[in-house]
Amino acid sequence: MNRAEALAVLTDEVVSCRRCPRLVAWRELVATEKRAAFAGEEYWGRPVPGFGDPEARVVVVGLAPAAHGANRTGRMFTGDRSGDWLYRAMWRAGFANRAESSTRGDGLALTGAWVTAPVRCAPPENKPSVAERDLCASWFDRELDILEPSVLVALGEFAYRSIWRYLGQGRYDLPRPRPHFAHGLEVAVPSGPVVLASFHPSQQNTFTGRLTEEMLDAVFLRARDLAE
Repeated sequence: MNRAEALAVLTDEVVSCRRCPRLVAWRELVATEKRAAFAGEEYWGRPVPGFGDPEARVVVVGLAPAAHGANRTGRMFTGDRSGDWLYRAMWRAGFANRAESSTRGDGLALTGAWVTAPVRCAPPENKPSVAERDLCASWFDRELDILEPSVLVALGEFAYRSIWRYLGQGRYDLPRPRPHFAHGLEVAVPSGPVVLASFHPSQQNTFTGRLTEEMLDAVFLRARDLAE
């Protein structure tokens, strides 16, 4: 199979997953009760697959679907304010054909980039357990094995640790100790990808000014330069 075919098979398996009882119950409860602003919409309410260009050299890694964002729309970082920040930055860097994404069928297309997360179901309070993270890890590992990216962008420390776990499974000779997470961190893995770190574009970071659009732009412009 080529990459697109392998990713399609993976997507079919991901969206039917019911490994984590707590996450299954939560994602489906949210999809039934809904937020008042989206009361007339049909929620996705299932695990959310990765999204983007199957030939991507840059893979962007978040944490997990937002309860009323990707758990509603069925596409990573779509339909919430974190996604607004992310896709604007990707558009400015030339990875996206539009600066916003509100629904799964809105025409957003990515070029040279793929967006995913280590946990595929919306967790209560955005906090998956260690066991849930580990049960979901096989999907993340297979996805990165298929894509073989040259650049990995970690949005937040959870993503950074998940990337490091993946890389450290005998795939590469990683630098030790693991560099501490910090916005703008760049780690070139010998014979492997470059890892770039950014604060997550969550409201607690963007509303407080901890993360600015200029800071996020710098990360994606650097990712573009490295991929080229």
